[in-house]
Amino acid sequence: MPVLFLLIIGAAAGFLATRFMRVEMSTLATIMVGIAGALIGGMVIRLLLAATGAVAGLVGAVLGAMVVIWVVQRLRS
Repeated sequence: MPVLFLLIIGAAAGFLATRFMRVEMSTLATIMVGIAGALIGGMVIRLLLAATGAVAGLVGAVLGAMVVIWVVQRLRS
């Protein structure tokens, strides 16, 4: 169940992050960025706010995915 939850949150976070940053990516890349963002953002949010829950996880996942997109864009240039 946690893996399925991670995929769903990752897909949502990747989708939102690509829309916020106005980046076009394939579906698989969007999900991968979202999952990476979910892992990074989830850990950061939990460490900083000591908050657990779906809303905090989604916010952290979106922020983390945006960081991953930013890093990928910088590495491509």
